[in-house]
Amino acid sequence: MDWSRPGAVVRSLRHRFSPRNAAEVVAVLVLLTITLSTLSSSTRRSAGSLQSKACDFPAIFNFGDSNSDTGGKSAAFRRLLPPNGDTFFGRPSGRYCDGKVVLDFIAEKLGLPYVSAYLDSMGTNFCHGVNFATGGSTIQPLDTRIFEEGFSPISLNIQLSQFEQFKARTLELHAGKSDYAKSSLPRPEDFSKALYTMDIGQNDLHAVLKSMTEEQALACIPNILNKFAVAVQKLYQQGARAFWIHNTGPMGCLPYDIISYPPESNNTDKNGCVASHNRIAQEFNMQLKTLVSKLRLHLLGAILHYIDSYSAKYTLISEAQKHGFGSPLEYCCRHYGDYTVDCGKKAIVNGTKVVGASCGDPSKVISWDRVHYSHAANQWVANRVVDGSLSDVQVPLTESCRESIRF
Repeated sequence: MDWSRPGAVVRSLRHRFSPRNAAEVVAVLVLLTITLSTLSSSTRRSAGSLQSKACDFPAIFNFGDSNSDTGGKSAAFRRLLPPNGDTFFGRPSGRYCDGKVVLDFIAEKLGLPYVSAYLDSMGTNFCHGVNFATGGSTIQPLDTRIFEEGFSPISLNIQLSQFEQFKARTLELHAGKSDYAKSSLPRPEDFSKALYTMDIGQNDLHAVLKSMTEEQALACIPNILNKFAVAVQKLYQQGARAFWIHNTGPMGCLPYDIISYPPESNNTDKNGCVASHNRIAQEFNMQLKTLVSKLRLHLLGAILHYIDSYSAKYTLISEAQKHGFGSPLEYCCRHYGDYTVDCGKKAIVNGTKVVGASCGDPSKVISWDRVHYSHAANQWVANRVVDGSLSDVQVPLTESCRESIRF
């Protein structure tokens, strides 16, 4: 009997049953065929819908330096001055930029509000996450050398302690039925469902380059990344499961590096960047990527994405004119003249007041203030970050909570 042919089945049944019964059997077979077809189609539609459904991240918890600071350092030490923030916010927003940083574009993509700085106590709402990043922060804990170089005392281990305290207090306030907790803090279950973003390490490399040879700086990278691994593991122990980890950018292309470490002819790449500094950044990134792969094996149930921001930023610098920008090594916010006055600062030079002001069109400049990227450049980079093309597992930001992407 050929059971794959419905006609053969019906003819066999006709021999065994009366015409009336045979008709009933045929009707049942037809009904079963329609039902199975409908169920199969429905299952395919449901699977497709489930696969394409965006992750529902209720909050973002961010750890980093000035590349993702949304007001931490400004609130803790000294408020940033105009023209910072002018392009988008119309006022200083605590960001080292004329507008938004990459973290802001990530929040927008997830449909969340901009992530407020933990240290900003003025009317701040933390319902959808907290930003622990501060300008000048390092992975390494503060020591005399790092402090004397002018970097922030709020290193990654301090940011982690702040998170642990924030979570503990949040849970206590919710347990006590606090109205403040309901209106201004994440729900207890949000900590395990949130996205944990990390963008830190550039200042560690700058710190060692200021006091060491390049060979000594390279030798420091494993120890720096060991401390980063400890932070990730502690976040995992606190319930973090979805990580979005950025590597460091081509710091040798920052106008600050080019001015502070004028490259010799044999230490300059095709774009005029300090080639040795970029090699150090690339070595850091290679070891960071290896570390993320190892953490995937040990942190069961966690999903870790390694984001190659270096590639996006170097591509933008290499193809600046193609993407509507001017000279990639120029910067926007400064005093235009014979004297250096930092962005937003004022000085008296030979009896004349000079100001570190914005250039005419920040949208055409990649670097905002010698160290940080402009709003337009951040947006260009963020567009490539959120679409997943920079992720080592090629998954868009909006689907980065899925267990199925592990390998």
